[in-house]
Amino acid sequence: MVTIDFSQVRWFMMNEISLKYGCNPNQSPSRIFMEDGKDLPVEILSGRPGYINFLDAFNGWQLVSELKEATGLPAATSFKHVSPAGAAVGIPLSDTLKKIYWVDDLGELSPLACAYARARGADRMSSFGDFIALSDVCDESTARIIKREVSDGIIAPGYDPKALDLLKQKKKGNYNIIKIDPSYRPSPIERKQVFGVTFEQGRNEVKINDGVLSNIVTNNKDLPDDAKRDLKIALITLKYTQSNSVAYAKDGQAIGIGAGQQSRVHCTRLAGDKADRWLLRQCPKVMELRFVDGVGRANRDNAIDNYIGEDYMTVLGDGAWQKIFKEKPKIFTEEEKEIFLSDMTGVSLGSDAFFPFDDNIERAHRSGVGYVAQPGGSVRDEEVIECCNKYGIVMAFTGIRLFHH
Repeated sequence: MVTIDFSQVRWFMMNEISLKYGCNPNQSPSRIFMEDGKDLPVEILSGRPGYINFLDAFNGWQLVSELKEATGLPAATSFKHVSPAGAAVGIPLSDTLKKIYWVDDLGELSPLACAYARARGADRMSSFGDFIALSDVCDESTARIIKREVSDGIIAPGYDPKALDLLKQKKKGNYNIIKIDPSYRPSPIERKQVFGVTFEQGRNEVKINDGVLSNIVTNNKDLPDDAKRDLKIALITLKYTQSNSVAYAKDGQAIGIGAGQQSRVHCTRLAGDKADRWLLRQCPKVMELRFVDGVGRANRDNAIDNYIGEDYMTVLGDGAWQKIFKEKPKIFTEEEKEIFLSDMTGVSLGSDAFFPFDDNIERAHRSGVGYVAQPGGSVRDEEVIECCNKYGIVMAFTGIRLFHH
């Protein structure tokens, strides 16, 4: 029996690339390759990406490509373990968002940089160590953000020379930088193996556009353009999120993604809790926290997450605050949070499958959801519609399920 050491495969063989290892270090050898003998649509400019890196890269690239097609805006996503932690398009940032995304010191940002700042900032805890996908050529403005964040790698259709130089400085020159051919189109039939058995299916080529939002089933049928944009962002994000999944979106970005849950309402709760934390980070009481000099962004993110969550004693108890804050913050009470969250409105929500019960709408309403897009088709559709009508929520039945595994 001949054993092939794929780590010795030469890099100029462009129809296959050897990987560091598979999902885990014990899963070697590992590689990606083209079965038809054609060249791979990617070029590695730096680093040595692994198996999960490429899964994130290829899923992320599809997501941002579709976001740009659907909105006409540059797009970015922050992927972790084959699901997006955030996704966004290039809408300018308010001063508040610049501050909570830690980019207020970087001057004017390009639209692509705004997209990545939003994608990374939606859930900075989950985005730590992300794999980035960009719809457009990476510019210097975007690279300056990426350079100082903890990230595993990036995929984009190209890189400006200054941007590439900045990115190659990460991880002592070992940062994973992948260039993808934007003209590449895969076969309409896709295959994968599980337990030695080959699975085959047609690719999910469904287009998310205004047409899928046309069947509005609620009394309120007022669906403004910005809500349409956000619903499309939510649905396209879900198309590449491990199911079951629900996504909340606002102002051109996902603000809460609930992925890989067995229960639909657990997806809604998880995504809603993340959306609430995104908003609570904008509360003046949180934004006025003063950190000890030298506390890095990741530690600040952890401290803020604990402070606004139920684990606030982690950073406030037994003198722990002295290592993080210049003065001890006052407890952020549940009543204060509820008051601040009560002003949240105009949030859009997408679901990759129908809502079987109206408890999902009840939870979504608590996070300011005013617009919903879901396939429909539950035996309890009328109960869900009635719940939306109770709160004046606009809901569209898309007729499209978006399971992804």
